[in-house]
Amino acid sequence: MLKQRVITAVVLLAILLPALFWRTPQPFIAVTLLLIGAAAWEFARLNGCRPVAAVSAGALCIALCLVAWTVGWVDRPLPTLWILAGGAWVLAGALLLRVGVQGWPAIPRRVRLAGGVIALWVAWLAVAQARVAGVNFLLSVLVLVWVADVGAYFAGRTFGLKFTRNKLAPGISPGKSWEGVWGGMLGVLLLAVGWIVGDRHWDAAVPSLYSRLAGVGWWLVVAGCVFVAAMSVVGDLVESLVKRSAGAKDSSNLLPGHGGVLDRVDALLPTLPLAMMLATLASR
Repeated sequence: MLKQRVITAVVLLAILLPALFWRTPQPFIAVTLLLIGAAAWEFARLNGCRPVAAVSAGALCIALCLVAWTVGWVDRPLPTLWILAGGAWVLAGALLLRVGVQGWPAIPRRVRLAGGVIALWVAWLAVAQARVAGVNFLLSVLVLVWVADVGAYFAGRTFGLKFTRNKLAPGISPGKSWEGVWGGMLGVLLLAVGWIVGDRHWDAAVPSLYSRLAGVGWWLVVAGCVFVAAMSVVGDLVESLVKRSAGAKDSSNLLPGHGGVLDRVDALLPTLPLAMMLATLASR
């Protein structure tokens, strides 16, 4: 299993890193387009779609992304879309976590599929715009999610249930604790401070998400980082809810040793549009 994980990680990095640091955004946008289509296919399968319908869902998601790319949305400010997407994630995330695993199948399948495809499309559009904004900006968002995840893991392992009696969401993800969430948030705050210092020291041509927030005030850095870190947990929990409802451990076996694409991007689905929303509001 470890060998599979390492090989898969090396192959992914060999594809993603050159695309990410290419002199133009198009290669990275194209690679993420394929990944988001695969994620849509996985989501459809988890919701009981047959093979043809699942492939159609993936193709539809790719088609929506291509339309947005063709009409120039990748390069155009979309403040209204990011605000609507951010609000939808907050409301839908709270509702889904409230109804739990048992409540997911009660939602009509067409509604679930439409919501999943739209969420994936919006996330792709957000990552595409973030890459157009600059590698430094995109990396600051991606690393935020990774640090939140790593911080939550180690804080949960070290302090889990030592300060609280209840787990975070035992019916959805029994291993997660509130201490883990707080540890992830602390890690993100430390990351933000370090990144802002680095931007200023090296006079970054493209400001990171944190530097954009700091341009308004440190209060926005703290509030924004805590909010986005919390929503990364929501994204992770929502995907766990969908998998538990389907009785699946992983979203697929597309990435040997790592599960599926959804397993790797679940926390990014809410954080990418929310990061674009915060960056847009800060620039105004």
